[in-house]
Amino acid sequence: MAGERERVCSPALEDPGSRTHLLHTFRETLASMLSVRSLLLGAALAFATIAPLASAASVKTKAADEISVTYHTVQVDGLGIFYREAGSTDRPTVVLLHGFPSSSRMYNSLIPVLASRYHVVAPDYPGFGQSDAPAPDVYPYTFDHLAETMDKLFGVLGIHRYALFVQDYGGPVGFRLALCHPERVAALVVQNAVSHEEGLGPLWVVRRQYWANREAYADKLRANLVSLDAARQRHVGSSPHPERYDPDTWTDEFAFLSKPGEGRIQEELFYDYRNNVASYPAWQSYLQQRRPPLLVLWGKYDPSFTVFGATAYQKTLPSAEVHILDAGHFALDEKSGEVGKLTLTFLRKQLH
Repeated sequence: MAGERERVCSPALEDPGSRTHLLHTFRETLASMLSVRSLLLGAALAFATIAPLASAASVKTKAADEISVTYHTVQVDGLGIFYREAGSTDRPTVVLLHGFPSSSRMYNSLIPVLASRYHVVAPDYPGFGQSDAPAPDVYPYTFDHLAETMDKLFGVLGIHRYALFVQDYGGPVGFRLALCHPERVAALVVQNAVSHEEGLGPLWVVRRQYWANREAYADKLRANLVSLDAARQRHVGSSPHPERYDPDTWTDEFAFLSKPGEGRIQEELFYDYRNNVASYPAWQSYLQQRRPPLLVLWGKYDPSFTVFGATAYQKTLPSAEVHILDAGHFALDEKSGEVGKLTLTFLRKQLH
């Protein structure tokens, strides 16, 4: 009809049935779009959550792999005392005390692992490693004196609270520090260091004879303690896998023991070891009374210290965590990764 307005709408929208169908289609399309949007939003949130965790894990691994160890010598009572250091000084401190006839070098594989979370200090005693080795008539070699020197070293370094990791000779030095300053010891890790007589194996028969009659048994003690064969046996022990041990460890130690004057130093110090055995009851009382957090790691192939030395700690302090390892006297020789993992797990619960 003339004058009728021109239709501009789509014919499909004119039909009520078509309009209903189209509306239904539109709703389905909108729902699909919202579902896709939700999926995309969820994925974005998941990525935002996971990415920082992955980044943190990456940083942690990288930090552990790139730890720098520094080497220092400071004066303590006129002696040059050497120590290795790693990790941030604003974190809790872990002190590593070495055994016989080693030095802080024995902890080369452990220091970077611990320094990823802690401040680590590993000194050499007088007469060992890179520290000065004055003659016995200048510096009396007793475990009391070694502990006194270490205590003064920590004073120089401003270290007044720490966890102790002790191995072999580190035990007598560490227990003396703990008895002197029990409030400073936040936790204790013992790796093949004896504080009970049942931990002393058959090799100690000759050693006790030496304490009873020093001159008569001096030669036997040297064969038992400072010979090349004794150095090898200290590491390999009764291990079923001697091929896993680097011969450089005992040839280097024997070269150290063969230095002029070193034999006399070690004999003097070992003669004083009898006072460690006499101190065992006092060390056990410290554990019972102070109840420090205690982790015991014990290489079961040790020719000097038997597994009974490990289980005795748990009898004295039932809360002690004890692990018997398929390793020798120097457990880091063969089980460095396991020692590091167990120590880190333990320290995370104790140091804050």
